[in-house]
Amino acid sequence: MRKLVLIDGHAILHRAYHAFPKNLTTRRGELVNAVYGFTRMLLKVIADLQPDYLAATFDLPQPTFRHKLYLGYQHKRPVMEAELAGQIKRVHQVVETLKVPIFERIGFEADDLIGTLAKQAARRKLKTIIVTGDKDIMQLIGKRTKIYTLVRGFSDTEIFGKKEVFQLLGVWPKQIIDYKALVGDASDNYPGVPGVGPKTAVQLLNRYKDLKTIYAHLDELKPLLAKKLIEGKRSAILSKELAKIKTNAPVKLSLKACRVHDYDRQKAIKLFEELEFKSLINKLPGVEKQLNQDSKQQSEQTKLF
Repeated sequence: MRKLVLIDGHAILHRAYHAFPKNLTTRRGELVNAVYGFTRMLLKVIADLQPDYLAATFDLPQPTFRHKLYLGYQHKRPVMEAELAGQIKRVHQVVETLKVPIFERIGFEADDLIGTLAKQAARRKLKTIIVTGDKDIMQLIGKRTKIYTLVRGFSDTEIFGKKEVFQLLGVWPKQIIDYKALVGDASDNYPGVPGVGPKTAVQLLNRYKDLKTIYAHLDELKPLLAKKLIEGKRSAILSKELAKIKTNAPVKLSLKACRVHDYDRQKAIKLFEELEFKSLINKLPGVEKQLNQDSKQQSEQTKLF
């Protein structure tokens, strides 16, 4: 089965920024810790997953439809540090040099672009692997879609399918938005149902499967829990809408554009030398093989003399 790999750009970038030391700079003083971590992960993904098609998605700084839906959305999230924001352009440069297309759309988060592209890929019977550190994207896992995620730190990765999600969260991928509707999300600043925590949410979803069915069986619940659910119903519905990843964003999957292309190796090597990523040069696709061939040819020529 042909394979599409989608990179959740900002999720990997953020994880890299916090995983690698802030004193990782070039001799010119340019901070490159997030660029280095992102690039290392990108090259690892290419080597490990061997995709037929590859694309990267990024968030944009402009508000999304979720901010319009709920003014408090992400209100408490700290502003991106200048030291991290200053590295985004370099990350784009690395991605573009490797001939990987970038998807960004004003009004939508990268998650929505990933969801839309994964849905289009499934229609074409492609296997999709999403590279991320964001658990929210696990709601997209299905028959043809899995997650390649950072588990701990930056180098420990794992492939998640439906069973792995259930083992981790206690709910199935399709139940994640109902779970978030109940418990909310502190990082995105929406409340869910006040007074309903993760344990209760899992118990309710294991018994009733989804939010709609839970509300249809309030008479079977303890009075205090039923009261919380009744009072928090509007919040639950809003939270579910905020948690749901859109699969109809204005992007189109072009297999031709996303096909893993040959790239200008010398240009990539020059960029890596400029960034002082010497340890990553041999990890560039095809470079190690080329170096081995050059070494072998040089050895054979030496024998002639």
